[in-house]
Amino acid sequence: MITRLAEKLVCRRLALFPSVAIVGPRQVGKTTLAKTLGGAYFDLEQEADRLKLDVKWDDITSGADLVVLDEVQCWPEVMPRLRGVIDADRSRMGRFLLLGSVAPSLMVDVSESLAGRLSLVELTPLVLSELSNTTIDDLWLYGGFPDGGVLGAERYPVWHEAYLNLLVHRDLPTWGLPSKPVISDRLIRMTAAWHGQLWNASQMARNLGISHPTANSYVDFLAGAFLVRKLPSYTANLGKRLVKSPRLYWRDSGLLHSILGVKDLEDLLTRPWVGASWEGFVLDQIVSTFAQLGRRCVAYFFRTSDGAEIDIVLEVGAELWAIEIKLTSNPSVQDLRKLERMGDLIGATRKVLISRTRSPEVGEGVMSCGLEWFLDWLVSQE
Repeated sequence: MITRLAEKLVCRRLALFPSVAIVGPRQVGKTTLAKTLGGAYFDLEQEADRLKLDVKWDDITSGADLVVLDEVQCWPEVMPRLRGVIDADRSRMGRFLLLGSVAPSLMVDVSESLAGRLSLVELTPLVLSELSNTTIDDLWLYGGFPDGGVLGAERYPVWHEAYLNLLVHRDLPTWGLPSKPVISDRLIRMTAAWHGQLWNASQMARNLGISHPTANSYVDFLAGAFLVRKLPSYTANLGKRLVKSPRLYWRDSGLLHSILGVKDLEDLLTRPWVGASWEGFVLDQIVSTFAQLGRRCVAYFFRTSDGAEIDIVLEVGAELWAIEIKLTSNPSVQDLRKLERMGDLIGATRKVLISRTRSPEVGEGVMSCGLEWFLDWLVSQE
């Protein structure tokens, strides 16, 4: 069994809060992680489990065992009941572990009913630091969903196609996306084609035959479902004209590749957008690793109107990191010098050039390294 980085984070949060919610996309491993922690388990998608929990509510919630409530968005009535139980004994920590596939309604129920009583933990697809027997190219090609090919290549892309079909026809409508499945399918394919580019709501609206505000709301919905990431522009006051539109990325590279018809690694390397795919993969691995460690970071990109840019700008506590991503095993001195100049422009305290090199070079506030080395370094800072 794969040990998830987030397991330690969940245990720490259970020691500090009466309840913890693990949220994230379907099939990412939330149930598997929860069951490693033990306790009384209830799947709220199942009527039998809901009935058992309802009938034995007082005994179950007053016991010493951790109570795990899976697919909690399927039974929103449980939220105010949990609030009452928690408020009756606020000194008890680690009583409830809630699991939820992403749904806006779940976040509304949590914010209204359990504010101040619950800590949210996002579980992402697998990151490289969690996989000891997987190559970086396999993770890049297949993505990080445990059942999606990274642990068994024969499942790609069949698993991804079935996953997306279920999202389009069941989950997204259930969660409240007000579009017909045929529009949702086109939306997914168009955002995949937009991967790594500046978001243009007007063009998307024209292509889908919807309004500009609707196009924005649809993509925001996909972002809220952890499918895409809108990377905002870093708007430092530098006296320069800056690009302000966000960049759009698909979060899981395997889903992206399946939508765009990638067959294998050789096929991927021939695609004209392979650099954008690598860039999005590196971005998600970094941000997801921070999330699994419970370390807060805020990610941006930086670009001036004359084309000077930094791929990722990270706010990490009081620090500002400038990260440049190159799909090469032999980054040049010029690449590093350019990064240093751009990093100095925004006042970055750390500059990192991530490529496919196997020979890391580390100086004072400057790194040139591969993604594997950088992620291991992040984990070691815990």
